[in-house]
Amino acid sequence: MKNPASGTFRSLRSFNFRLWTAGALISNIGTWMQRVAQDWLVLTQLTHHDASALGIVIGLQFAPLLLLLPWTGLAADRSNQRKLLMFTQAAMGVLAIILGVLTLAGVIRLWHVYLLSFLSGCAAALDAPVRQTFVAEMVGDEDLSNAVALNSTSFTAAQMIGPAVAGLVIASAGIAWAFLLNGLSFAAVLLSMSFFRLSELHSSARAHRTASGFLEGLRYVWSRRNLRAILVMLFLIGTFGLNFPIFISTMAVNIFHSDARAFGLLSSLMAVGTVSGALFAASRKRQTLSSLMTAAGVFGLGCTLGAFAQGYWWFAAALMIMGAAALIFGNGTNSIMQLSTEPAMRGRVMALRVAIALGGTPIGAPITGWVASHFGPRWSLGIGAGAGFSAAVVAAYVLTHREKPLHAQ
Repeated sequence: MKNPASGTFRSLRSFNFRLWTAGALISNIGTWMQRVAQDWLVLTQLTHHDASALGIVIGLQFAPLLLLLPWTGLAADRSNQRKLLMFTQAAMGVLAIILGVLTLAGVIRLWHVYLLSFLSGCAAALDAPVRQTFVAEMVGDEDLSNAVALNSTSFTAAQMIGPAVAGLVIASAGIAWAFLLNGLSFAAVLLSMSFFRLSELHSSARAHRTASGFLEGLRYVWSRRNLRAILVMLFLIGTFGLNFPIFISTMAVNIFHSDARAFGLLSSLMAVGTVSGALFAASRKRQTLSSLMTAAGVFGLGCTLGAFAQGYWWFAAALMIMGAAALIFGNGTNSIMQLSTEPAMRGRVMALRVAIALGGTPIGAPITGWVASHFGPRWSLGIGAGAGFSAAVVAAYVLTHREKPLHAQ
């Protein structure tokens, strides 16, 4: 009989990764609670269903990924990754508590949300590349692809729970408590990291301190055809496709006239599909450009079905397809880029990956929000569909014009 530890869940053999997964699950539940609560706060209390304002909030959250790019990757490559993660997680927890206190006191204003979103984005920009590369330190390169997928499974399991809990908390106790509970949830991941077995970490090569560190990373990526192609695909889907807060909130409020519970349920239902995609990715030995092309095309199809959905449950089904495809695509780009990159360069390469995938959101989110406000939410989903299909075309072009296998580039 096959040992489960050698299959889909093989990364959980690592004590540190088991601790990390448990703590991250609790923290991620809080994060998803805050995402839903913040969207609801902006749309229903601070504005009159203004999707453009929501787009600005999302843009401010992701703008630091681009603004701080020259430093975030270098920090991941040069610093003690565990200590840096503990700092960034604590910072995001404090900012969530501040948002909760302002809301609870009844003094919250839209500019407060803008400012706190930007500051939280700064902490997240520093956190993202080190969090992704730290997975390799916990499990080693052999199980990296599996660990990335299981990490996403934890995140998406939280996505099933967090929005539903947020809907209940908002309806019963108020929006402020969703923010406060998120702030407290960061204690779980901080506690888990404090109990790590440091001797079991797989230390990787650290980058040398050179003045051209960021430019060195940029040249490295530009010289690799496989990395360039993946970054173009990430830009298309990340900028114009991964605007789920706008898609879900505007469809729920303006098309289906949902209450807070039904609004939160949509994100939870999307996560059902996302978990399925995560487990599928975990079961695969390796990811390829062909699988990225398929995932991008299915994502475009899901957005198309969502745009034409005539009922709440049809839209929920389309969200499940979008969630699964986005997860498979995102995990695939993560594992391919890490495994095809020298260890000393991983922080900078992953910082570029995160910046391209999410840093385009300050461009895409306001545009998508404006389209949703002026032409309707269904048209904003059309933008996502176009992004998915365009990314699939990029992959198809590279596959038909290359001479060597992807892993040999």
